[in-house]
Amino acid sequence: MKYVDVVVDNVTNSTDNFFTYRCSDDSVMTGSVVKVPFASMKRELTGYVFGVSEQPPENVKRLRDVSSVSGEYSLPPDLIRMSSWMKHRYMCRYIDAVYCMIPPGKKPKRAPAKDPLDEYRKVEDDAMSAAPPLTDEQQAAFDQIKPSIHSRSTSYFLLNGVTNSGKTEVYLRACEETLDEGRDVIILVPEISLTPQTVSRFTARFGADNVAVMHSRLTKGQRYLQWMRARNGDAHIMVGARSAVFAPFADPGLIVIDEEHESSYKADQTPKYDAVSAALMRARISGATVILGSATPSVISSYRAQKGYYKELRLQQRHNKTPLPSVSIVDMRKELRDGNRSVFSAEMAAGIKKTLAEGRQVILFLNRRGYSSFISCRSCGYVMKCGTCGISMTYHKYSRMAECHYCGRKVRVPDICPDCGSRNIRYFGAGTEQIEEAAAEMFPEAVCERLDFDTARKKGEIKRILNLFGKGKIDVLVGTQLVAKGLDFDNVGLVGIVAADVTLNIPDYRSAERTYQLIVQASGRAGRGGEPGHVIIQTYSPEDRTIAAASRGDYERFLKEELIVRKVAGYPPFTNIIRLVFSGEGEKNVIDEAERIYRELAGREASLESAVFRPQPAYMAKLNGRFRYHIIIKSPVRRTKYWRVIVEEIKIERSRASGSAADVVMIAELDPYSMT
Repeated sequence: MKYVDVVVDNVTNSTDNFFTYRCSDDSVMTGSVVKVPFASMKRELTGYVFGVSEQPPENVKRLRDVSSVSGEYSLPPDLIRMSSWMKHRYMCRYIDAVYCMIPPGKKPKRAPAKDPLDEYRKVEDDAMSAAPPLTDEQQAAFDQIKPSIHSRSTSYFLLNGVTNSGKTEVYLRACEETLDEGRDVIILVPEISLTPQTVSRFTARFGADNVAVMHSRLTKGQRYLQWMRARNGDAHIMVGARSAVFAPFADPGLIVIDEEHESSYKADQTPKYDAVSAALMRARISGATVILGSATPSVISSYRAQKGYYKELRLQQRHNKTPLPSVSIVDMRKELRDGNRSVFSAEMAAGIKKTLAEGRQVILFLNRRGYSSFISCRSCGYVMKCGTCGISMTYHKYSRMAECHYCGRKVRVPDICPDCGSRNIRYFGAGTEQIEEAAAEMFPEAVCERLDFDTARKKGEIKRILNLFGKGKIDVLVGTQLVAKGLDFDNVGLVGIVAADVTLNIPDYRSAERTYQLIVQASGRAGRGGEPGHVIIQTYSPEDRTIAAASRGDYERFLKEELIVRKVAGYPPFTNIIRLVFSGEGEKNVIDEAERIYRELAGREASLESAVFRPQPAYMAKLNGRFRYHIIIKSPVRRTKYWRVIVEEIKIERSRASGSAADVVMIAELDPYSMT
């Protein structure tokens, strides 16, 4: 007889604990999936085994029996340990963490119509790509990574390489060494749009049958089968977005995080985990090597490298020796003074014309979709806002609708102002739709396309557009951050950054870092072939330290100044931030509960060098009809565990709440990437 500690599949705080059962099936082990009777429920619940013992627990007179042990699948023990770690680090329930580990969906009754790897299997074995010779910089980096892989020790490497320096080839060589050791590999990419490009490189080198893929664009049946290929040992390389960090490999030996600085590695739903931190912990549990690659490392990663937590490896030249693109900054204030009301400066328009005349392609980057960013009455100042979220709505000319980019609500734009009755309704602020339209009007002979969240919604559209651009059938590609990172096309002669200020003034301590990264990453799409490229940055703040540093590619200067700012202001990496968000349909109930929790927290802060800030309306003060307030806790890193324990205690206490407090939802988040 064995005794097992089980987490039951029941999403409530009151059952967020281990429940012990007897089990007569000797096959049961940590990670097994079981069926168990629970409480007075007539139906059985699924459970996940977190611990197995030969001895019964003390002081327990009666135990119920496990009904059955699943033969379909089990979770690797390291993922069970990861679940426990996530529960405490991210202040979530055990079952919330387990949901990240289990296969998405169920086994399909019949095979999906399309295997996501079929197109890669068309590559014949004899056409598989051979490894190109490494540059001196690539070889030096690989020589430092290789011993870690063979020693099976946990090591973290920050591969800091300029755009097009050949970081991917270093990943491929490290992957080959890991497979030779009989271990598995996880490759993380930040965007779904980049997954096919990465999959093609790894399948070309190692064969499609050795690769699995995981991202949200797959059907549930496809994702289930890809998950099982990894769990059964049929594939040894998993390529995917952030959730692929939980690939069910028995022996992961290498985890690569490409574009490690990207905010998409932070989950936006519970549990709000950070895939980078999760990768570091999984490597520590498994004795694996981690490579974090970026041309613009995050401030936190660079700080960790300074402190010796990561080993920094540098690639300072492009692999084909092509120089980095030249950069021009255009002051849009002067353009206005000169009477230019176009979205394109005179220099930008001339640059596009010259590039197209040379037979080269153009990428225009603006991190704001839609046609106009807000709709207003010029007579009274009325701004059209979402009725459920309270934020300004974006005009989409293609659909002729105003859309809320948070809840997705769409409404017709009124002809008459609802406040004053005038007809002076106008559109302000350019989005990607407007840039595409302006480019098509100014250069009618050019083929223009747009790649943003709106066009990407249609299945297969990302791949179609990128394939056409790669074949030279699109002359001007307009887009948001989807075009700013990871794309590798040889014929791009000009990158135009239409409005570098868009991300600079958002209410987020990472805004400067984010702006620097987007400018440098977008700039890196130019001149990747044999010919040098050019970048034009349009801005109303040419003197800003971030834009100036990005235009020079001077990361060391930017990092030094940014660390000073964060240390003075008390932001990560010098502190941890815990954010508690309270939401509910009644604003008074939300305020009362937030104030009550604040008083409890504030009574604990005196001697802990921490700061607990009074409840304030969240930046998105109303979302989907629910009012939102938040409490911010700034804690020294060494004290963060203390605050996490307190938050866990508050969650347990709130699970027993009644009355108006029970109508308020509290969500905790560690080091949020956004304060919205």
